[in-house]
This record gives sequence, C-alpha cells and structure tokens, in this order.
Amino acid sequence: MTPGTGPGAPATEPTPDTGPRGPATVPTPDTSPGRPATLPTPDTTPATVPTDTATATATAPTATGPDTGPTGPGPDTGPTGPGARAAAGSVVGDERLRRWRLVLGGGEADGTGRVLAGTDAAMDGALTALYESKGQGGDRRGRDRSAGLGASAPSVARWLGDIRAYFPSSVVQVMQRDAIDRLGLATLLLEPEMLEAVEADVHLVGTLLSLNKAMPETTRETARAVVRKVVEDLEKRLATRTRATLTGALDRSARISRPRHRDIDWDRTIRANLKNYLPEHRTVVPERLVGHGRASQAVKKEVVLCIDQSGSMAASVVHASVFGAVLASMRSIATRLVVFDTAVVDLTDRLDDPVDVLFGTQLGGGTDINRALAYCQSRITRPAATVVVLISDLYEGGIRDEMLKRVAAMKAAGVQFVALLALSDEGAPAYDRDHAAALAELGAPAFACTPDLFPEIMAAALEKRPLPIPAT
Repeated sequence: MTPGTGPGAPATEPTPDTGPRGPATVPTPDTSPGRPATLPTPDTTPATVPTDTATATATAPTATGPDTGPTGPGPDTGPTGPGARAAAGSVVGDERLRRWRLVLGGGEADGTGRVLAGTDAAMDGALTALYESKGQGGDRRGRDRSAGLGASAPSVARWLGDIRAYFPSSVVQVMQRDAIDRLGLATLLLEPEMLEAVEADVHLVGTLLSLNKAMPETTRETARAVVRKVVEDLEKRLATRTRATLTGALDRSARISRPRHRDIDWDRTIRANLKNYLPEHRTVVPERLVGHGRASQAVKKEVVLCIDQSGSMAASVVHASVFGAVLASMRSIATRLVVFDTAVVDLTDRLDDPVDVLFGTQLGGGTDINRALAYCQSRITRPAATVVVLISDLYEGGIRDEMLKRVAAMKAAGVQFVALLALSDEGAPAYDRDHAAALAELGAPAFACTPDLFPEIMAAALEKRPLPIPAT
C-alpha cells in the first residue's frame, strides 16, 4: 500500500507546488513588491470544506460487516479518512496559493499560476493601483512605484472606498500611509471630499498638521473633525487610567504622621517600625504611623511638557497634546505645554482643547532644544515640586553644552527631569545617541515610551521614585 493512502496511515498535507500550475518552490516573501504581508480572507471564502464524492458517500447506509459490499465504508470514504483529509489539504494548499498571489501581485514572476476572480480580483486591483509600477510589464519588484492612482481626487476617493470595503482598519491605515508616502498624495488631503473618505489615525493627523498652514478654509473644518475623532478616541483609551494613576501618586506623595485609620499606609508603617518587632508575640508595635495624604484641591505639583515639533515627532506631538489636556484637567497639577523647533511657542492657554493645541503646532523645521529648555527653566517657580518632560529625538541644532548645563542646573535645584525620545507606538525611534548618553551621565536617562506606559512614568516622577524604564 502506498504510504498515506491506508485508513490508518498518518495524513500528509499536499504541498501547493505539486499541482500542474504550481512552481518548483514556494515563493519567498522577499519577492513581495511591497504589498501588506498579511491579507484578510474575504467573506467569499468557503467556511467549510466543499462536499466531494468521498464525503458524500460517507452518508450512505453501511452494511453490518466491514467492507462487505458496495455500501461499505471503504478505505477512503469516511469523513475523517485519508480521502477527506486529502480534500481538506487541497483546500488549504489552494488558499495558500491565493494568498501568495495577492501578496506577490501576479505576473510571470510570481510562480503561482493562480487566476483571481470576483472579490479577489477587486482586492488585487486595489493593491495594484498602489504598489505596482507602470510600464514594467512582468517585473513586479516595484523599484519605480509610480502606480496607478494618478493625481485625481475622485479616483483616489474611489480607491479609498474600495480598500475600506476589502481590508480591515489596520491594513487600510498602512495602505493610506503608503499612498501618501509613495505617490505624493498629501496635497489631495486638502480637499474635503478626500478627508471624508480616509481612515482617521494618528499618522493621518500628523500629515494634516504638517499641511496646516497650506490648508484652505473650506477644508479646515473637515480636518478639525478628523483630528477631533482621533483625539477623542485617544482620550477614551488613556484619560481614565492616567487620572487614576496620577491621583494615587499625588496622594501617596503627601505623607502625614497622624493619619486616620482608613488613610494608614500599612506597608510603609510596618517598614518604619520593624525595629519594634516583638518575637515572643510575633508582632510589630507601631510607634509611628505613616499615612496617605488626604485628597486636596490645592496644586501639589507642576508639570512642564516640552515637545519637539520637528517632522519626525508627529505621532509624539499628537499623544503629548492629549496627555497635556488630561493633566490640565486635574486640579492638583499645574500643567504647562511648550512646543518648539527653532522658536518656542507656549500653548498652555489652549490646553482645554487638545485639538486647538495640535492646530497651534507647526510640524517641520529645525530644532533648538537649548532655547526651549531655557524658556521652561524661566517658568519654574517651585523646583522641588516640578517635573519637566522633554519629548525629543535629541537632534540638537542649538548649543549642545548649554543644553546639558541647563539640565544639570534644573536637576541640582530639585526638578525631576524626564527625557523621552518618543511618545508613540511606532517602535524604536531614531535619535542622537551622543546626546542621550550625555543626559544619562547627568542622571536623566533618555528612552522611548509608549502611550500606555506614560502614566506610570509620570506617577514615578511625581513620587520621585526610579522611573520604570522599559527594557530595550
């Protein structure tokens, strides 16, 4: 008996390259022309294995004895037998070829021999419009991606509608960014109908902010609506946890020596009285109680957010503006928000609306960190109760030594100084390693921070605890 054909033999999955149209080897992802590597299965994909002859005969009546007649189960006719497994394996292999075909983009070089139809063909058309080059025939490697969307707003709007119909939101956002970067479509975002068609995310907000000064009035309100949607989504995700974390940190930072019973900090009280441990009674005599401070409406801490608004910091500017508005809503924290390039702009008076803060920025330009820190330093009135958060990639265009002297002076005065290379979910950022090392020598390590970690960073800074620096 041929291995894999008997009823008791282990099932082996047919490989997609053994069919008459299959390539000699399965193509590798390195040949992908830039399309998203993970493609969703459209709703038209069958949810179950199609019924074939083998599975159909499995429902026929069977005789009492094994293999006793034409109605017997036979070696390949059971629903879990090798015949059914082979059919399932064929479907899996066909699905793999389909996905490779969508990733590789067709043409002679893809090697799948797969022809798409229906929804798959429409998906392929949307991908081709973005990732395939004109005039290259079968060469799909995409070294010259002029693509097929053109500069027509109606055609791009239709394409945006198509990709939202065929792909999940996460893939749509990737394709939108690729369209803006590869095809130079940023200026089309100045048209209201285009803005209404795009999938709003942090990266789109960054692009809109960079076009702020060139935006006509007819588009500005639509742009503000897009930005507000993203900001409100971020606030819903981040605000409650941030307020809860920082409120707890503020209360813990205000220790009192005669607390009420419900305000006793038992962990600190036990540690403070370990010298009074009585072994014979196995107990600690609490001579001194340590308690949490009572909640107060008075300003306890001051926070200064100093944000680099160079073009590479767009996502950080968006998140920092949202956090600035959340901090400003807490009465116990006096918050100041400063943005800078080669000039310094104080946007504190706009903190009641983060959208106004964002439209008060101007992404791009140079960087003068020293000037920005000089301004922040001049606004500090209570150094021991102040946290300064510098959010910058540290590519300094000003005077490096003066910048470091200002950081050292602020720390010597009692300021808690936090240096964030990025405040975003974009992964490891590019930054000036020499400046980061110099700050670390001053006791101010520079590191990237995600929005989810930022409340913990701020809580530690407010309590003057070691910062929970993420592992790199």
